[in-house]
Amino acid sequence: QVQLAESGGGLVQPGGSLRLSCVAGGFALRFSGMTWYRQSSGKERELVAAITFNGVSTNYADSVKGRFTISRDDAKNTVYLQMTSLKPEDTAVYFCSVTRGGIAYWGKGTQVTVSS
Repeated sequence: QVQLAESGGGLVQPGGSLRLSCVAGGFALRFSGMTWYRQSSGKERELVAAITFNGVSTNYADSVKGRFTISRDDAKNTVYLQMTSLKPEDTAVYFCSVTRGGIAYWGKGTQVTVSS
């Protein structure tokens, strides 16, 4: 069974940093592209970042370019989202996702709150 477990969220002040982790189980992460999404109250779910199976290509939402970095460690079967220069508008539940066999899988999410 495909399993995804996010962690690393919390409360941080504007301008601060957090690193989110997503540990994958039930499949070989090295063969899969991975994505991070977020959803905040009153907003639609949006794609934040994506990384190809081999890590050579990444994509980011315009709102986070230059501030967020997606990376992967296949030895640990983990994908990361390093977030810097955080803004209140980054407050959301962050999810990692993968598509396997035509089915999309999601973790439970981790809450990120940016506030003074």
